Amino acid sequence: MNNITMISDVLKLLSGIGVFLMACDIMSRNLEAISSDKLKKLFSKVSGNRIVGVMIGAIATIAIQSSGATTVMTIGFVNAGIISLSQAATIIFGGEIGTTITGQIVALGMFNTDMIDMNVLLSALAGIGVFMNMFAKTDKRKRLGYIFAGLGMLFVGLNMMSNSMRNFAQAEGLRSFLATIDSIFLLVIIGAILTALIQSSSAITSVAITMVVAGLITIEQGIYLTLGANVGTCLTGMLAGMKSDSTNAKRASLIQLIFNIGGVVIVMISDLIIKGLSGNTLSYALMFERMFPGIPQTQLAMFHTIFNVVSVIIVLPLSDSLVKLTQKLIPDGEDELKTERFYYVDENMLATPVIAVQQIKKEIINMAKIAIGNFNRAIDMIRNMDFTLKDEFKANEDELNYLNRHLVEIIVKLSSKDNISKKDYLYLTSTYKTISDLERIGDYSENIVEYAEKLKDTDERFSKEALQEIDEMTTLINRLYECSMLVYDTGKSKKMKDAYKIEDQIDALSKRMSEQHIRRLNEGSCSANVGAQYLKLSSDSERIGDHLININDTDYVISH
Repeated sequence: MNNITMISDVLKLLSGIGVFLMACDIMSRNLEAISSDKLKKLFSKVSGNRIVGVMIGAIATIAIQSSGATTVMTIGFVNAGIISLSQAATIIFGGEIGTTITGQIVALGMFNTDMIDMNVLLSALAGIGVFMNMFAKTDKRKRLGYIFAGLGMLFVGLNMMSNSMRNFAQAEGLRSFLATIDSIFLLVIIGAILTALIQSSSAITSVAITMVVAGLITIEQGIYLTLGANVGTCLTGMLAGMKSDSTNAKRASLIQLIFNIGGVVIVMISDLIIKGLSGNTLSYALMFERMFPGIPQTQLAMFHTIFNVVSVIIVLPLSDSLVKLTQKLIPDGEDELKTERFYYVDENMLATPVIAVQQIKKEIINMAKIAIGNFNRAIDMIRNMDFTLKDEFKANEDELNYLNRHLVEIIVKLSSKDNISKKDYLYLTSTYKTISDLERIGDYSENIVEYAEKLKDTDERFSKEALQEIDEMTTLINRLYECSMLVYDTGKSKKMKDAYKIEDQIDALSKRMSEQHIRRLNEGSCSANVGAQYLKLSSDSERIGDHLININDTDYVISH
């Protein structure tokens, strides 16, 4: 093999890896978008059941084609306090099983017979997918076309890598050099470094499979390169965890690292023991060669799958102990908890838009709960002239302002993702107005507290009749909130009729309050200052009702 041929094959290998990674990305983005509703339902079933957690992690990773993305998303859930550290551990374990599916697909594509070449057959899906996309009339069918195209491109990239490997196998010098790399520790390190560089354990595993098939490396070398890839893939989770302010998020990333490194160490030690006891007549490599004779691609792919499955089976009963270990290694910080924060959203979730959209909706529902809570606190203060809740009111108002600013920033970033479904995108466009409406409810509630303070300064109160009208208005506002949020949460559009009826009652009551105020002024039973604060309270309450109605004033919200 001359230098020009060598350079050509190196470029072909790089091209193959590039096409392979692009194919994985295309498949990941469109699989995620097309399965958005199912993924949302899947993660809503996270429970204390360990088996369920493993299944969720495995299915999610298969759907989005990235254990790294699953880990980052899980860290986001932990950081937001949605799931416990123990639940996160089981999902991460399941993600390690789900990531082996790519190796199995690659192994399938490398089966050849005299009649048919599977790689060529599956590569044709690239063209089929493109034609499907060109003629598709719905977003879902277009996404399906992209998925087929991505799957086909994966095998195009694999074919390019395989061809370059076959040419490399003819270079005696290269084969001799690779044969000298027989240290299992060095092979693991090489696999980890390469995976950390390109951020894809699936790509490194696939390259290892093509090298084994071409005869460039032995099955044992392929096994330890693959084990190294398992360690290298932890980098994504570690970066997400370390960037997080949450101690539990850091612990979740450490769990993945301990799990993967622990599994690799156990295999290395047990393999050395087996070799020593058998006099080098038995090893994991020999076991898989005997189980799947003549098909090296399956030998390596099956080792990868079985290794990860067995590792999960061994570690799953010990998950609580693993959690306790990480708690000792990363103790609770002494920093004060932030009073202004997200309750359901974490920026790590942006890696998986379908889940992020679901959590944004929960965050908005919680924001509405904070807003109506402050309205009720404000009414309590002006009714009873009791300001003991003022500090709590102020903290919640600061939280509403925080959510108004920073939740919008998250939504802007999420809306720019190209793997978001049209339905989710349209929903996100409606959230800007919803968030603004909720923040305005907080502002009107703040106004009511100011009216109460002005009454306190003059040592005045509302009359008994005025208080009864305020109680009636408060009841209607809370009924409208419950009805409006039921529509927002469940999409039951029929309930909007009830909401509009309540809003009409609020409008009528506000008008009646104004009329009664004028009567009381004429009768001399209320001062000008009290009357002014009463009228402003009535007006602000009516506007709060308008904002509660506005929350569902779009088809995109109700259909979501």
